[in-house]
Amino acid sequence: MTDTLPPQQAVIGVGTMGSLMASALLDAGVDLAVHDLRRAAAEPLLQRGARWCDTPADAARACPVVWASLPGPEQVVSALLDTETGALAGMSPGAVLIDTTTDDPDVARRVAVACLERDCAMLDAPVSGRPPTMTLMAGGRRAVFDRMRPTLATVAAQVFYVGEAGAGCAAKLATQYMGYTNLIAAIEGMLIGKAAGIDPSVLAEIVPVSAGASRAFNAIPNAILDGSYQAGGTLDIVAKDVALACALAQRLHAPAATGEQANALYKAAQELGWGSEGYPVIARLLEELAGQRLTADGTDGADGAD
Repeated sequence: MTDTLPPQQAVIGVGTMGSLMASALLDAGVDLAVHDLRRAAAEPLLQRGARWCDTPADAARACPVVWASLPGPEQVVSALLDTETGALAGMSPGAVLIDTTTDDPDVARRVAVACLERDCAMLDAPVSGRPPTMTLMAGGRRAVFDRMRPTLATVAAQVFYVGEAGAGCAAKLATQYMGYTNLIAAIEGMLIGKAAGIDPSVLAEIVPVSAGASRAFNAIPNAILDGSYQAGGTLDIVAKDVALACALAQRLHAPAATGEQANALYKAAQELGWGSEGYPVIARLLEELAGQRLTADGTDGADGAD
């Protein structure tokens, strides 16, 4: 551990992303306290030496740095701001909250104000990718960011300061908007090719070396053509992020026509009960609309989705 890395830290929320960040902190030698709604989610970390705490407040006590990795705004308010059990209730003056949740910027600013009222600091610092190569985009006071940069670098390879409180969340929502509206367009493009008689597997080889290339497109050969729909995130998470991005655009009077169409499609897929599946499952809905299947064993026709 370096001299600049606080020895005692906490992680609130050890799901898919939180557990990976917690593991990176343990690798760095941090004395780590953890809390999650499900203790079972923390068991692998506990076996590595992390300490279980029954509430976010308990986890935050005596920790100069407290991380949060939560599903969305509702969970942020509950886990961080509850006056008895929330993380802020346990944080000491001078402590720093690093919230990596992809959140509504307004909620992030609300948490930042609450931190200031307790003489604490906060960075809203959503992440993209997976440790150790992931990207982190932070909003908050620049002096706090500069002081916390070595700590942030423990979990992320690319660390950006993007502005005052709420700016980290706004940056993340902008990137999520781009990625997951792009995925819809990529699937539609593949379905156009299929309807024109082009083998989807051949088209999937052409796209990465043509104008259609994008990171979002990678879900098609990796998870859609084989019908697995497996991904690191669920459709519920993606739908939440796209909805938050569209809501932000509406408040800012920014154009978001493409995103609104994507938002409607992701919501429709949720209504079909697919929320807990990998987000590439959105292809099933588009296949049904097109009357085409992209999977290798698919057949044309309206039975393209269950």
